[in-house]
Amino acid sequence: MATHDAAANAKLDLMAARVCVVGSVNTDTVFRVGALPRPGETVLAETPRTYPGGKGANQAVAAARAGARVQFVGGVGDDDAGLRLRGHLRDNGVGTDGLRTLPEPSGAAFITVDPSGENTVVVAPGANRSWVLDSGQRDLIADCDVLLLQLEIPLAVAAAAAGLARTGGATVILNVSPPPADSAALTRLAALTDVAVVNESESARLHHEVPHRVVTLGARGARYRGSAGTYTVPAPAVRTVDSTGAGDVFAGVLATEWAGGVEHALQRACVAGALATLVRGAGDCAPDAESIGRAMKQLGI
Repeated sequence: MATHDAAANAKLDLMAARVCVVGSVNTDTVFRVGALPRPGETVLAETPRTYPGGKGANQAVAAARAGARVQFVGGVGDDDAGLRLRGHLRDNGVGTDGLRTLPEPSGAAFITVDPSGENTVVVAPGANRSWVLDSGQRDLIADCDVLLLQLEIPLAVAAAAAGLARTGGATVILNVSPPPADSAALTRLAALTDVAVVNESESARLHHEVPHRVVTLGARGARYRGSAGTYTVPAPAVRTVDSTGAGDVFAGVLATEWAGGVEHALQRACVAGALATLVRGAGDCAPDAESIGRAMKQLGI
């Protein structure tokens, strides 16, 4: 029986999507406040807490927990934070062969969260903005089924990665966040993108046609428009604790499940994103595949 189980698990592992995430990794410092500050306003917060984060790392962890075989490509600083962030990825089953250590501080994010779970984020990119793809990183990108990108890294790196993945026949999923000021660079990147994932405000700024556009709607789920039609997938109702990282979890699970069909991927991503809001902090909020499946069964999906 043990031999049979091992063989079955090996087969499942071989069937799992090979996802390469090219993106950022940060230390998040979270301040819980009574209300988000308005311009010029000072508010008091609880004692801040630190968590592993960064859009790229969050999405990589979410994909790995959802069952993908994940490699992460990015940069950390030569500091204690860099060591902790590398360990966080490894502890969650994310391959770090493409994570480089650079002679500067690791990225950092400063997040305020109000009692309803809404948040604001300020990012100091640090090492995330100071690297170019080397040959080892290029090999990892060329050998994936799905490339998942965000824009807390240099646009030139994102575009180069997308080109490599496209050449290798991979699906390119771009989380257009944060939206870049360089519209010409975004145009070039959109031309290499199969799936664009945006929130409602980001969607209003993305005027480029892509084969698949996914708009996240927070507690309302997600809206899809593309070659598979046009429809909205609802998210399950939950009592939100902290919405930080929920969009990243959505993107990571979407990448993991994309090959199984658009509607299937959207359903699992919406459920995973909702479950993520039940946990404080972004770096450890992603549910595992079993939890997602159990929630879907309870919802009758």
